[in-house]
Amino acid sequence: MGIMSFPLLIMILIAFPLSSSGGKWTYDGPVGEHHWSRNYPYCGGAFQSPINFQPELLRFDPDLQPIQLQDYNLSSKEQLTLSNNGHSVQLSLPSRMHLSGLPHRYSAAQLHFHWGSSNTPTGSEHTINGKQFAAEMHLVHFNSAKYPNISVAVDKSDGLAVLGIFIEVGEFNPAFDQFLKYVNGIKYKGQKVQVAGFNIRELLPARLDEYYRYDGSLTTPPCYPSVLWTVFRNPVSMSLRQYLALATSLFSSQAQESAPMPLFGNYRKTQLMDNRVVLVSFQQGWGLHGATSVASPMQRTLVIQQLLNGDLADLADGGLHHLLPKLQRKPWAVKNWRNNPKQQRLGQATEKHQKNKDLDTTGNNPSVWKNTHASSYMGMFGINDDALCFVSLEKNVSVRLRRHHADAQMSQALRKAVFPELNLKSYLNCRSDLDLQTIRHLLRSRPTDEANELDQALTKVSQGHKQRSMTQYQGSALTKLTGQTQAAVLKNSHNMVPTNHRLQPMEWED
Repeated sequence: MGIMSFPLLIMILIAFPLSSSGGKWTYDGPVGEHHWSRNYPYCGGAFQSPINFQPELLRFDPDLQPIQLQDYNLSSKEQLTLSNNGHSVQLSLPSRMHLSGLPHRYSAAQLHFHWGSSNTPTGSEHTINGKQFAAEMHLVHFNSAKYPNISVAVDKSDGLAVLGIFIEVGEFNPAFDQFLKYVNGIKYKGQKVQVAGFNIRELLPARLDEYYRYDGSLTTPPCYPSVLWTVFRNPVSMSLRQYLALATSLFSSQAQESAPMPLFGNYRKTQLMDNRVVLVSFQQGWGLHGATSVASPMQRTLVIQQLLNGDLADLADGGLHHLLPKLQRKPWAVKNWRNNPKQQRLGQATEKHQKNKDLDTTGNNPSVWKNTHASSYMGMFGINDDALCFVSLEKNVSVRLRRHHADAQMSQALRKAVFPELNLKSYLNCRSDLDLQTIRHLLRSRPTDEANELDQALTKVSQGHKQRSMTQYQGSALTKLTGQTQAAVLKNSHNMVPTNHRLQPMEWED
């Protein structure tokens, strides 16, 4: 991408401000989570967090290693900032704290909490088979191997790694008291106090080898799908007094406001799976009987290469439909194909057909999702290492939508633009099933007749047959799961603004 002149950039930003650049939000009410996508369109998009860890989603991965914490034991001479940002209690962390053993080095930035109320101690964001814990702690890390700080990393698809820790009410925990004893100094939004450093490792479960791993998002606006989640299986405890310090002592409003708003129930509800699966590092226990899993990254890479360059007729005859998810797909992704058989084919590879295929619900043709070509997916196989930049993608989509007076379609357009790319990246890392929408996206550059034949075969299977369990396909491409380093993701060659651009400071916790 060429360098954009500063005057031109300013003009673009004035004319097309990002919708996710601001806006008050809460968990309930007129600006509650059901309305987040109005100002933060990614909140209505794909690969959102938190999720419910239910048995049919779990895939045992024997290659997942214990989490490796580096420099977590801080000196008492070091000063940390404890703050109330109006949405949570947040403790700053030095960047020399980091995680190793992941695809990149991830340096610590902060930790914060989500909790319920004094009457209802159920406030964790993630749940296990529907069970919600009293609270949940998030330790947020950014990809310091690629980005200078968390502000730059937060909107990149490989930008963040978050450790999630379930908290139950039980025994007194002296580690939490290292900073909770100062909570009365941050009762109101914007207040901060200094806290002496301590061993952050003591906040985590004893076992760091048992956890859930999946691709997800920030659980607060702007909800970028930029998080590699690691949620530990075993909870830690805090006493009832410590829990009530969170649930009853804090306000989401500032001290000078006449009607203080209590801060509690600050958790987001669980989100749709979007064909994701959850890797687990443990094999014994609830929900894991027979969870052998799916194809290795190498096998998955070969499947994608076949879609891009192979004999599509052979794929149509060879059972590629086994790659379709066993769980029911979400209505937003299939309703047009299901309701209109004429749209179930890929159609003619002509400009006229492509325009018709990309029509939005307004009847206009923003074509906002035509920002990639199948050859771009070669980046998935190591040729480049560029990650999706969600701010730039939103800028690109916003400009195109405004040209066609379709601003209200922002969330839908971003979801359609980003879902195949996220699904493919996650599929290659064994954390998603391959979605039919992604297959169709890959086939856009292939010869029309061959692509139509494969598309018809896949459509017939998806509509006419009930999907069987993936574990039944012995010998197919879905027989064994391994976890290897993350592949690079698609290069977005149409960014409208520099990838580290910030319109306004954004409020986010995760």
